[in-house]
Amino acid sequence: MIENIEELKSLLSSPQNITIIAHRNPDGDALGSALGLSAYLKQQGHLLKVVMPSEHPKVFDYLVGIDDMIIFDLKHDEAREAFRKASLIFCLDFNGLDRVDKLGPVIAECEAKKVLIDHHLDPEPFADFVLSDTGASSTAELVYEFIDSLGGAQDINIPIGEALFTGLITDTGSFKYNTRSQTYRVAAALKDRGVDDYYLSDKIFNSMKEKHLRILGHCLANRMKIIPEYGAAYIYLNRKDYIDFDIQRGDTEGIVNYMLKMDNIVMAGLISEQPTIVKLSLRSKGDISVQEICRQHFNGGGHKNASGGGVYKPLSYVLRKLEEVIPQHLTKIEILS
Repeated sequence: MIENIEELKSLLSSPQNITIIAHRNPDGDALGSALGLSAYLKQQGHLLKVVMPSEHPKVFDYLVGIDDMIIFDLKHDEAREAFRKASLIFCLDFNGLDRVDKLGPVIAECEAKKVLIDHHLDPEPFADFVLSDTGASSTAELVYEFIDSLGGAQDINIPIGEALFTGLITDTGSFKYNTRSQTYRVAAALKDRGVDDYYLSDKIFNSMKEKHLRILGHCLANRMKIIPEYGAAYIYLNRKDYIDFDIQRGDTEGIVNYMLKMDNIVMAGLISEQPTIVKLSLRSKGDISVQEICRQHFNGGGHKNASGGGVYKPLSYVLRKLEEVIPQHLTKIEILS
């Protein structure tokens, strides 16, 4: 818990002008944490603005308050103004100001007190109040604990609960990884507040369009490479694929996980060639740390079993590099006929 929590409670005992921000390319945890915390603090009489550096996947449009967010890429001046007016800034689901791109220097220069709530490794020391727990499943889990520490668990209504539960199920892949006993306690507490987990799972995981299935089919049929001797597999998408299939933000969400459905695959990757950068999304099973792979070789990081990175090199270089580093981190296995 936050060491100087009493000081923060004192600040929150009177109305504050609060701005909440999460990382660029926000996922379900970033969005759910930010909107859940925003709704709770607004309920307590504070003035709230939620800022995201970039747009979000449309699959999360069901979240209450998502249309009121300020998107920096679309409204530069309004986003900056939200920070200039803030007396308190909550930074959620990122461990360093570089994760919010051009808004990093803006936040650093603000005189407002800053609160960091995050579950990633090695948080930078930029915040006045820090709730950092790398063992947590998600930032949403920590936001629930923060609300509970303020004595507000009973004030969690269904919109707040749905936002936080969204963070839980997306960052754990429907409770398949990154869980601990506390994760299930928080999930149970949210269920007790009226959250319909079936409704949320259906909204998030059963909302694919025909386009998404065609992208998935193309990936599995034409862009997947398996390295059986190391139990590894990856899918790559080049710029032509992005044009041919009109791939937009969020369209490839979850594709990397399909390779882990094979019983002999312990590490999977999705490599995407974008206009100025090649991005990697890596997943693994058990004790294999893709966080180490991303940190050491691809300018990234994240969690032990789910990490990402980005390289300003050609796609061919990144694919070759990935195949070179796999033997350094995975043990060669005997292939049974």
